[in-house]
Amino acid sequence: MLIPPQRAAGTLLVPNKLQNIVKPAFPSHTISLSGLNLQIKMVTKTEESQLQQLENQVENGGGGAWEYLSLVRKLKVRRSDKVLKHGLTLLNDPKKRSALGPEEWSLYEQVAIAALDCQCHEVAKDCIKVLQKKFSDSKRVGELEALLLEAKGSWAEAEKAYSSLLEDNALDQVISMRRVAMAKARGDTLVAIDRLNKYLEIFMADHDAWRELAEIYVSLQMYKQAAFCYEELILSQPMIPLHHLAYADVLYTIGGLENLQTAKKYYASTIELTGGKNIRALYGICLCIYAISQVTKGKNTEDRKISVDAAAVLHKDYMRSSPEKLALATLVLKTMRI
Repeated sequence: MLIPPQRAAGTLLVPNKLQNIVKPAFPSHTISLSGLNLQIKMVTKTEESQLQQLENQVENGGGGAWEYLSLVRKLKVRRSDKVLKHGLTLLNDPKKRSALGPEEWSLYEQVAIAALDCQCHEVAKDCIKVLQKKFSDSKRVGELEALLLEAKGSWAEAEKAYSSLLEDNALDQVISMRRVAMAKARGDTLVAIDRLNKYLEIFMADHDAWRELAEIYVSLQMYKQAAFCYEELILSQPMIPLHHLAYADVLYTIGGLENLQTAKKYYASTIELTGGKNIRALYGICLCIYAISQVTKGKNTEDRKISVDAAAVLHKDYMRSSPEKLALATLVLKTMRI
């Protein structure tokens, strides 16, 4: 569907069947442009309640679309279909659009990114054209142009655009990570690894990048390299249980007595950090103790007690939440001689 040439100035293409367009076009990494972010962010219960209340109000025709869109941008939550739907409603109404004042341009940017996320490339192109006209030399608009090329699968052109932007600012984290995401999307995993390693030489405190690199290494069965990444994450974020759990998983996969004993400790720290509620860690510690006993050909009374306690917690949890799976869980634990 093309935009009619005779449309009024500022009118955007409205896609049909908005409810069916939520098909993210980008790889899973963050798309962030100076405060706009598509990665799901942890929000408080109060914020989530406020957002849901506003969303219901807007969806039911009660107004407040701009307030809702502003809150989505502030909280950096991913609501691309809603942003596209209600953002277009505001932008296609000249009166409402002009009432926004300078915030009109923020909305164009927000809608452009939402449109890209929903694969509505024509809508994104329209928004970017408006921004180009207003801010002809803006690097921020240049980033949007490169994102559009990437979304359309024009890899060579997108690569050229990103490289040009990096020439102006070699320390642009967003663009650097977009190049990583693009390499992954093309299937160039080794290129993605190389770019991530170079990125982390400069931005060593980027936890998301370390986690991204670790996951790539795991997908390639490069477990020792993945373990190094998780060690960096644990050093910088020692209270995040998922880092402990992922590290323990990798060490258990590598195997060997020393790695198994270390994995057991990190499964234990995961259990402690989660108040004994992480099922994977409970199974993990049981598996480690069983594997250690197979290697050492001996019995450790303390380890035996730990595995029995973990099995009891698992049994109680299955009884409470999934009684239909209790028999299977019991069978699995029996194979570990618990």
